Amino acid sequence: MRTFDEIKATIEAGLSRRPCDTKLANVRLVNVFSGSVYPTNIYIANGRIVSIDPEAHLEAREVIDCHGQYALPGLIDAHMHFESTMLSPEALASVVVPQGTTTLCADLMEIANVAGKDGLRTMLESISRLPYRMLIEVSSRVPTAPGLETTGAVLDASEVADIMGWDESVSLGELDPSKILFVKDEYLHKVADTLARRKIVNGHAIGRLGQELNVYASAGISDDHECVNAEEMEQRLKVGMCVFIREGSSERNVDALVRGILDRRLTTDNIMFCTDDKHARDIQVEGHINYNVTRAIELGLDPMRAIQMATVNAARHFRLEDEIGSITPGRLADIILVDDWRDVRPTTVIFEGKVVAENGSLTRECPVGPYPEWIKHTVQLKRPITPESFRIRTHAPNGTVRCHVIDLIPDQIINNDAVEELEAKGGEILPSTSRDILKMAIVERYGKNGNVGLGLVRGFKLTRGALAYSMSHDHHNIVVVGTSDEDMSIAVNEVARLCGGLCVVCEGKVTGSMELPIGGLMSEWPAEKVMDRMDELNAAARELGCQMAAPFMSLSFVSLPTVPELGLTDKGLVDVLGVRLIPLEVDSDTGAAPAQK
Repeated sequence: MRTFDEIKATIEAGLSRRPCDTKLANVRLVNVFSGSVYPTNIYIANGRIVSIDPEAHLEAREVIDCHGQYALPGLIDAHMHFESTMLSPEALASVVVPQGTTTLCADLMEIANVAGKDGLRTMLESISRLPYRMLIEVSSRVPTAPGLETTGAVLDASEVADIMGWDESVSLGELDPSKILFVKDEYLHKVADTLARRKIVNGHAIGRLGQELNVYASAGISDDHECVNAEEMEQRLKVGMCVFIREGSSERNVDALVRGILDRRLTTDNIMFCTDDKHARDIQVEGHINYNVTRAIELGLDPMRAIQMATVNAARHFRLEDEIGSITPGRLADIILVDDWRDVRPTTVIFEGKVVAENGSLTRECPVGPYPEWIKHTVQLKRPITPESFRIRTHAPNGTVRCHVIDLIPDQIINNDAVEELEAKGGEILPSTSRDILKMAIVERYGKNGNVGLGLVRGFKLTRGALAYSMSHDHHNIVVVGTSDEDMSIAVNEVARLCGGLCVVCEGKVTGSMELPIGGLMSEWPAEKVMDRMDELNAAARELGCQMAAPFMSLSFVSLPTVPELGLTDKGLVDVLGVRLIPLEVDSDTGAAPAQK
């Protein structure tokens, strides 16, 4: 927020009563307010834009000749979870800032589910060190699926209201439809409090259309980032919801949705971009929000519209257009310089008036931490995990049984509920590696009950070994998939020994691992070291037969109890749309399936 002194200093600089700090000379300004591009100079003082008038001749302490480059506003990621990058906020800076992103709207629901309000405060302590802006979408569902999962913490309506009062908080984080359609008062109180503050409520309307979508929108939900096709996108726009077009590591939606905009001739005023969940190496190699912009332009979208979606549209949506989202007088000086506005690869990134990145690298280091010891010890197993922990019991001693199988859809986080026949032998259901039907398990990791929820999944294509990860949305218990109960137990125990992390096991040996001590979700390492280790882990997963581009990202989402059609938690298999636990065996009596112990 602008103070009296800041306003006065900006005015005096514009009146030549004091020098500006910086002049960006000889730029082509991409003005997202007027929709025009023109040559000018940009004057900056006290971190804010003083003037963009081509006729202005103001004094400046520093002059940067931009040699005719295009000046674009700093890019805004409208919805992301930085925990999915496995990097601390500080380490993430070296990856996203050189790509031109100067504002991250982050739902910290991952660390909130692990460590609650104290975990949020711990993350926010990094803000003063960051060369970008981290705004908070206050987690609305901690836990995400009450009664269906075990989490490390709970944020009730009063705590959410308190956090919403923090300066960094800009919205209520993504709220799934079950909380509205089942008329759950606790969540309606959170919505009402947020709207009373004139802040927005982020949505998560996956799979909802027609009247259900109308009811959902009527509660005051402002947006959705879960569209996977043009019909879903258009229906959301028609009911007054904004759409965030997502491009993550395992959720690739830009191509389909931008083509939908073009084919259906949709206006883009209420459409913006987000990444949601994207691995650091993917960001480094292909880009961040700048990738979304460039790809949209390649697909045929007008460059100005694409840039507006990544800047002023998002700023307006979060009611921050008076501060960010454009290069106009009085706004914060978040600016990126590019050679070609149709191919957004920044040569220089300016954040609040200071150069923070040049030619793909930060201009100064952003050291990590320190983080308190308590947040590095959130993984505590209630009881030892053995191969026996993963036996899937059945009342049928021998023969065949019909089972629900989580059937993954490539490049999406949604899945299908496939019903498959599997062999039962000695009172145990046997998976089928040859048919790519593997065991999956969720192991409770907060030391509360020792639950192990068992399920079946198709899509990983492992021919041997096991993969485990302590980040499984949104409960963040340990998720493991494998072809061998022995390898699965070794993988889970290794993740616990690391106090959180990732692990690859083959034939009784750990072939790759990485510790993630911050809440069992994030590393204390620099970005490059994390990315190198992830490359090694992905290669180790490929050695087991998995050909997914982002196997651990897929592993982290496959258990999600709010993404149709099936989820898996430590308490068992979840019918997502029905919001209930169901037995693994299709022919079992109707009712909740107890967790395996």
